[in-house]
Amino acid sequence: MSSTAAVDESLCYLPAEVALRRFAERSLAPSELMAAVIERCEEVNPHVNAITNRFYDQARRQAAEADQRYRDGTARPLEGIPFAVKELHPVKGVTTSWGSKIFEGVEADHTLPAMQRMFDAGAIMHIRTTTPEFAHCGHCHSPLYGITRNPWNLDFSSGGSSGGSSVAVATGMTLLAGGDDGGGSLRMPASSCGIVGYKAPFGRNPSALLDTMFEAIVHVGVLGRTVGDVALAQNVVSGQHPDDITTLRERVTIPAGPGSAEGLRIAYSPDLGYVEVDREVARLTEVAVAKLADAGAIVEEVDLGWDESTYDAWVTHWQGLFAAIAGEHIPQWQYKMDPFVRQLILQGQQLDHVRVKKTELVRTKMWTKLAAVFANHDLVVCPTQAVPALAANHQNDDKSFTINGKPVDAYLAWALTYPFNLLSQCPVLTVPSGFSSSGVPTGLQIVGKPYDDETVFSAAKAFESVAPWAQAHPNL
Repeated sequence: MSSTAAVDESLCYLPAEVALRRFAERSLAPSELMAAVIERCEEVNPHVNAITNRFYDQARRQAAEADQRYRDGTARPLEGIPFAVKELHPVKGVTTSWGSKIFEGVEADHTLPAMQRMFDAGAIMHIRTTTPEFAHCGHCHSPLYGITRNPWNLDFSSGGSSGGSSVAVATGMTLLAGGDDGGGSLRMPASSCGIVGYKAPFGRNPSALLDTMFEAIVHVGVLGRTVGDVALAQNVVSGQHPDDITTLRERVTIPAGPGSAEGLRIAYSPDLGYVEVDREVARLTEVAVAKLADAGAIVEEVDLGWDESTYDAWVTHWQGLFAAIAGEHIPQWQYKMDPFVRQLILQGQQLDHVRVKKTELVRTKMWTKLAAVFANHDLVVCPTQAVPALAANHQNDDKSFTINGKPVDAYLAWALTYPFNLLSQCPVLTVPSGFSSSGVPTGLQIVGKPYDDETVFSAAKAFESVAPWAQAHPNL
């Protein structure tokens, strides 16, 4: 499905692992790769609207410096890899608006710890990418930047909130990209764009993204086209950090090389017990699960026993969070906000504190039921989303939104990601599971036991070996 463009797409779609090996072998220079990627950005972005800021001159200089580091033998772990940074993530001296007119043109006074670790490892920021205002939802359009479209079918959304980052990776505009995940914001756009997204267990990666560092459902991470590339980045960003008291002292390194699903006991939940899943997504998920069995896993379908209280708990928590971190802006800015952001804040301001605290009781019941499944299984798998993707102009309050002809809350009830933010200690990786009839990809979530990153990555690598996706590219 690759297009025939002037730019050398074979370079733009190199896995980061391969690019690093070629840099070391001197068969490719970082400056050559950066030139191709920048050209690809200018070729593709007019179609998808994923870029907010460009840093091409700076990136070219840094790539030339990376060339020299390889000649000197001083290359760092990610030396010379093009890296797109979500516009939500502070980078010192660079505009960080959060997709909001409130912070339009405001420069950050610090760099997000996880992004700084990527830079310190040699990754080079050449673009910033789009996000919905305050990363509030699972599609990608904002008052500042408009709609970011799905590169596989422009009538659909990229997904969100890390929509621009996912599109950039999927289209060869970058090799790696930053993202974050409070309800699926890494995993939903990764699924819609046919790439890999990882929600690390809470505390594995430094966050320090919000004014509160004690918010346990929000995670920072990296997107890539292959499982190995995401593991490579995850090994860079993880670990205890002085700016984030919640980061863990224990540091886990994902091993390089192939994984194995042989003998793994995998529990397959088609719908988490309560989600209405599009029939096409359900079929593609079943095919993907069968491939896991082909890779040697022992798969058993299970009923998690969760119900709609899970969705209510996440929405309640999310509304309270928005009221806490953005409520102060209502008097001056509410009519320049995305109307749904304003609604989230106002609803959060009216919440009873007991109702917010009771969400913990729901989360406890969720874990009790999931723990019983994990007692006899190593992993849980399920669809990432209940639909392949949303319409490009999707509205969060669309009362006519349906799945299989049944009314579904349009905000996030079509996702199967947010429950694992409520159980944030569980690592979750989403990998492509197939292509829908619209041409838009679908995704499979691989969920691990608390803090068991290694088993998740091992199974994902094994699945990738029997169901490879990285050679399929959007026709742009």
